[in-house]
Amino acid sequence: MIDLSQALAYVVALGIAAAIPGPGITALVARSIGSGAINGFAMLGGLIVGDLAYLSFAVFGLSLLAQSFSALFIVIRWASIIYLCYLAWQFWNAQHHDLALKSRQSKNLLASAFSGLAVTLGNPKTIAFYLALLPAVIDLQHVSFVSWATALVPLTIAVLLLVGGFYVLGALAVRRSLSSERAQRLLHRGAATAMASAAGSLALREI
Repeated sequence: MIDLSQALAYVVALGIAAAIPGPGITALVARSIGSGAINGFAMLGGLIVGDLAYLSFAVFGLSLLAQSFSALFIVIRWASIIYLCYLAWQFWNAQHHDLALKSRQSKNLLASAFSGLAVTLGNPKTIAFYLALLPAVIDLQHVSFVSWATALVPLTIAVLLLVGGFYVLGALAVRRSLSSERAQRLLHRGAATAMASAAGSLALREI
């Protein structure tokens, strides 16, 4: 079981880790500004699913499974690296858009969610948090399926939804100031740099 002190420590640690701008937050802000709130929250959903996957890996000892099926996990990680590079290319070459056009809201929500999932799965910061920092915050040997399902999963969703939602709504609040072509170019290339950096960092771990 997870006691109150461990739950609070987890919430604080996760909140801080999530709030620190990284590839996920950068992509989330860029997607929210360029495509609107609906796509922003769709991408946030993908980010959260990725976090829950790593949480499950840590809790149920699937890192041991990863060692047993190392070839499969290597393929998955390299696929994430390639997709991060693709996202970096997309952001770098993104065109200026009129943010006042409501048609931008209808962009493929599934693509936004998948982008969020891929960014999280390939984000070294997320990997480090769940597979290295989490065991120092919570005694994973005493975490049951019930405590995982009734405590860790809801807490993770709540914290990430709160932090991510803040960034999505904050991005929408400054959309007008980012309507110029120069501002959007800087934003997109900043996101591209973050994606490429994450891919490079993950690739270095694989070499």
